[in-house]
Amino acid sequence: MDEKELIKYLKGLGIEVHTTTKARGHLGFFMKNRIDISKSIPPHRVMPTLLHEFAHYIHYGLEPSIGKTGGSFQVLFKEDNLTLADELFKVTNFVDENSLGVKLYEHKDRIKQQIKEYEKIIKKDYPKFLRSKKFKEFDKYIKKSKAKYLLKYDRVKVIEGFFKKQAKIYSVTNVESDFPEMPEAFCAYIKLHSLQKKQSRISARLNKLYKYYTKPTELFARLVEGIYIDREWVCAIAPYTSKKFFELLNDGYYGKLKDVIDKL
Repeated sequence: MDEKELIKYLKGLGIEVHTTTKARGHLGFFMKNRIDISKSIPPHRVMPTLLHEFAHYIHYGLEPSIGKTGGSFQVLFKEDNLTLADELFKVTNFVDENSLGVKLYEHKDRIKQQIKEYEKIIKKDYPKFLRSKKFKEFDKYIKKSKAKYLLKYDRVKVIEGFFKKQAKIYSVTNVESDFPEMPEAFCAYIKLHSLQKKQSRISARLNKLYKYYTKPTELFARLVEGIYIDREWVCAIAPYTSKKFFELLNDGYYGKLKDVIDKL
């Protein structure tokens, strides 16, 4: 079965399949009785994505609330345990490297190192400085400086002049040249503060990423993808889950998914 045959088969089940949309910014998208595949998807990703979205369709038939709840292992596998979750996440990491968040972790590590460097600069003049406590000397100084806006924004336009017609742009990147009179330690603190905000944003993105990839419905869909990509390897890294999946599949629990997998 190739992608054209699969699309024909899905349409025969009454599923709307669209391959000329943007799929809401994703490679594929499923909602109720419709599957969208992005028109800009790489050719080698069409088949796995079709199977991924069809797996959502199968799951939706078992558990119509998946859009709100993310699904449950109890419905998908008739049981719920840590082995399922652990093995399925290994499969997800194999199928989709984005689930590892490598680039985000690397970025976070770089920021962590930069923060340490700025901390060293500050401690040259203020050896008792601690990131966890208020920097009183800085707080006193910054009240009288327009650099205070850089504590909230990395780049800001400040309207100046008697008639408010002049505009000056200040940025964290150029803080030394924008405020040449500011002590080196205070410039370093503004940059450190900016990096801490970036660090928090990355942590939030990683949490959001993990929450998405560990939803039972997403884990199940990537299991189906993985079986298509390399069934032998998936069975090796997820032996318990694979055995349970194929038992339920052969018993007809996943409906038409058996026909599709048998024809792959």
